[in-house]
Amino acid sequence: QVTLVESGGGLVQPGGSLRLSCAASGFTFSSNWMYWVRQAPGKGLEWVSSIRPGGGVTAYADSVKGRFTISRDNGKNTLYLQMHSLKPEDTALYYCARDRIGTGRGQGTLVTVSS
Repeated sequence: QVTLVESGGGLVQPGGSLRLSCAASGFTFSSNWMYWVRQAPGKGLEWVSSIRPGGGVTAYADSVKGRFTISRDNGKNTLYLQMHSLKPEDTALYYCARDRIGTGRGQGTLVTVSS
């Protein structure tokens, strides 16, 4: 059974930082591209970032490029998203997933950027 469990969200002021984590189980994590997607209040799912199975090759949405960094620890079956310079428009439920449209995503972790 594939399980993805996101954590690390919270309330942060504009300009602040957060690090999200995603614990994966039930599949061969090290063989899969992994993704972060998000859903802002009242909006659809948005792809945020991707990372190759072995790491090293990453991609980012223009809206987060230069502020967010995706990484992974295949030994721990864990995906990360380091977020800096957060903006109110980054407020969303963040999910990790096995494809960029969020198939099989976990329950998500809420990030709220507000003063």
